[in-house]
Amino acid sequence: MNAVVPVVAAAVLWGTVGPAQIWADTGVHPAALGAARMLLGGAVLAALTVRPAGLRTLTGRGTRGWLGVCVLVTAGFQVCFLQAVERCGAALATAVAFGTVPVVSGVCGRLLAGERTSPRWAAGTACAVTGIVLLLLPGSGARTDVLGVVYGVVAGASFGVYIAATKRLGAGGGDLSTAAPVSVLCAGLLVSPALLIAPQGLAAWRTAGLVGWLALATTALGYLLFTRGVGRLSAATTGTLSLTEPLVAAVLGVALLGERPAPLAAAGACVLLAGLVAVSLPGRRPAAPTRPAPPLPPPVEAEARR
Repeated sequence: MNAVVPVVAAAVLWGTVGPAQIWADTGVHPAALGAARMLLGGAVLAALTVRPAGLRTLTGRGTRGWLGVCVLVTAGFQVCFLQAVERCGAALATAVAFGTVPVVSGVCGRLLAGERTSPRWAAGTACAVTGIVLLLLPGSGARTDVLGVVYGVVAGASFGVYIAATKRLGAGGGDLSTAAPVSVLCAGLLVSPALLIAPQGLAAWRTAGLVGWLALATTALGYLLFTRGVGRLSAATTGTLSLTEPLVAAVLGVALLGERPAPLAAAGACVLLAGLVAVSLPGRRPAAPTRPAPPLPPPVEAEARR
């Protein structure tokens, strides 16, 4: 239970990203907002967790390339997810993004590590495709535009690739507790030109509050909480607990932001989340083979014959 609490707390914090962006309504371009979040959050996180010994593990031949992949997809996820939230709303954007993650992570695991895909993964993939198709159908809602859904899919795909790249980085001897803040900070530097290209609204107090929450609470604190508990939980349990994130986003979007997706859009989001549940829930463990009872010791055998 002690390991579950910090992981759930991290997922709750991450689930507030989209609703906070809409509620603040700063008018800041999503790319500039993502850059500010990653630079500040990554810097704080690096100051708290990065050590020289960990940095040295990221410079080897088997880790440098995968660290570069982590940086690229981290930048892609941040920018595309915030774009999806702006166009589709918090609830639908989160459902699209995280409904796509298991599909891409399963494909990457198959291609990079030869991992076998399971029937549950196939069911989750079918739900993801069906849900996205429902979102793109005419009449699914004014806020569910095609480009917003595409941004959500790209964000989910980026996160799926990040999961696979992180596994390869760890297998190559990289220190993952150091790789995560380095990836966030470097991704922020990669997207930082957006701060100069689209600086409108960045100096407002409302923007400062939003960036502070996204950087310090959802990035730095969220990561610290997640790493505190994830090492003591199974992958299946962690996946199940991560369902808290889209659930929080959906509840906040409907209850506090007044988001009311059209029936087709709501159905698509529900199908996406059903696929995420199908992939995340732990499967049945095979029954342990029954062993024959050991023979009775001679005195007991004699007593039993009586």
